[in-house]
Amino acid sequence: MRYALKFCCFVVPFFATAAMAQNPAPQAAQQAALTMKSPAVSAADVDWAAVRSVIAGWDIPAAADQLAALNAATDTLFSKIAASTVPVLLPFDTGAFLRDRTHGAVAADNNTYFAGFHAAFFYSGPSGYDAMFALQPQDADGLDLTYLRRVDIQISGFAFVYGLDGSSPAGGSPVPELESQFPGIRSVLLESHLRFTFMRFGVPYAVSIECFDGAARMRRLSCREASKVAVRFLKALAIVGGTPADKPAAAPHTVERPEQTSADFTYYPPGDILPGSGVRRQTGRPDATVYSRIRFPIAQAPAYINSQAFMNWGNCDFTGRVRLCGEGKEASYRCRVNGVPLFHDETKNYAYPWRDNFCEHRSFYVTQRPAGMGHQGEDIRAGLCKLRNEDADRCEPERHDVVAARDGMVLRNPGDEALYLLVNAPGEHIRFRYLHMNPKALDAAGLVSGRAVAEGDVLGAVGAYGRHGGGTTYHLHFDVQVPTRQGWVFVNPYMTLVASYERLIGGRGRLMQPEKLANTANGASTSSPESLLAVSPGEVTAVPASKLSAMSPPERAPAPSPAASDAIVVPEPRPRPQRAAVDSESRSEPKNDERETAGNGHCTTHVAKSHRRRDCDEDAAENRERAKRTHSVR
Repeated sequence: MRYALKFCCFVVPFFATAAMAQNPAPQAAQQAALTMKSPAVSAADVDWAAVRSVIAGWDIPAAADQLAALNAATDTLFSKIAASTVPVLLPFDTGAFLRDRTHGAVAADNNTYFAGFHAAFFYSGPSGYDAMFALQPQDADGLDLTYLRRVDIQISGFAFVYGLDGSSPAGGSPVPELESQFPGIRSVLLESHLRFTFMRFGVPYAVSIECFDGAARMRRLSCREASKVAVRFLKALAIVGGTPADKPAAAPHTVERPEQTSADFTYYPPGDILPGSGVRRQTGRPDATVYSRIRFPIAQAPAYINSQAFMNWGNCDFTGRVRLCGEGKEASYRCRVNGVPLFHDETKNYAYPWRDNFCEHRSFYVTQRPAGMGHQGEDIRAGLCKLRNEDADRCEPERHDVVAARDGMVLRNPGDEALYLLVNAPGEHIRFRYLHMNPKALDAAGLVSGRAVAEGDVLGAVGAYGRHGGGTTYHLHFDVQVPTRQGWVFVNPYMTLVASYERLIGGRGRLMQPEKLANTANGASTSSPESLLAVSPGEVTAVPASKLSAMSPPERAPAPSPAASDAIVVPEPRPRPQRAAVDSESRSEPKNDERETAGNGHCTTHVAKSHRRRDCDEDAAENRERAKRTHSVR
């Protein structure tokens, strides 16, 4: 049996393909899609005169500037509230608080003024403000909630919103019971959050609650019940502070690249995901926007952005796997969506070039994805993979530091895996999310809501935490959200990370030409530099086991002379086509009245009345794995 397994590795069905016929875009459009650009923003025109007219009748001590007096009064509860350049709206009885303060009778329990909500986070700055409040079950009287846990409600006011190139979400539905208080208010379920968006004093605001679109449950918040909480929250909103900006926010300039070219760093264009790895087999969407001038989120180079689901040791995001041959670390398999051979060995993933995986197959909602679902961010592998011993196939976690990408404030509940870093700077309002670090270590370091951090501060260590320790591969998931008319939405951070990595290593990366895709009997597959040879669908190719086990992302190509644009393109070598023996499964079909069972390694083809069904040994195991879903994917 051992010799049979070894022999199996010499003949592997490897479905590499020729190019898919596509209408070539004009050269100018192609170049524009590859050129880094700063984001486009649209500033709010704040009506501060209307704000002053509202607070004119409040019990505010006589002052030259009533807004300044209001900020001074509420700063004891909301630190640095005057930094917000938009009116701060919160579920706070400002009138009652000011009256009590004037008469020296401020309630000992500040929650008295919050309409049953509890302040959990507040952060303001030159680009607006963000806040989070919690509603505990005991404070939800009259809402008739089935849900028995705390509900977190977020509210943001934006001094400007980002203009995105991707698909625009629907405008939402009107909310009649709130129309008189907030004319034009809309509700929409977007990226797993129920959002209520409205304009007030010329400023876009968004209130959001994470929920699911289904029946009410005790341990999972339904959007129907989230709506009840949001309506109570919105009805309690009042002006709490804010200060007019000295001058309008300038458009951010985020593109800053080294002049020198790196000898090692290469990357594929934005949107060029692994063949077949997109939702419904769709390709990625190019987005060359550098959304922020960040510090790369892993402390030291090298680092590698590539798929953790569709590369070695990946689970193919439960789209199905086919076992090929070998055993132990040399056991090979492939994802059903393409023909790339993979191994149960994480160490084979640590090489350039980088590859965008924002639009990869995932069950997460993404507005900026044509299919509406995707990965939401990028997976980053850090430095080297340290194995416990020579027989191990998993990387040891927590060996590389994760750092703050910008100055900002942490938003995170104790025990949460996700850590948000909110940035509020002149001309920039953005938030970053870090995943797969150990939650206990984050708690011990005090990285919870309200913690201020500086760019480059160590937040934690790269981990493999996915619902539990070792629940995913050793990597950091990093994503970016920006404010829009519909609230915070995910955007592709790929080129933001490329630009920050170039600054970290002091050299520009060289752009690989996009791979050309095609459909085969096994789905879209690849004609890439790592392909040993190109064959037609249905052919099999003899590949030496030594080459197969050593396969890795393509080697660096020679650097071309610098081009006029800032995109340095590396031409890919063309694989030499060869012909090989025809697979037994592509031979003549049996007659209609025949029944045939044809064994072929680990797969069996059943034929009855011209209907063919191919069953592989991996299917049963794959179904059990899908049911357990113990391997968390981000």
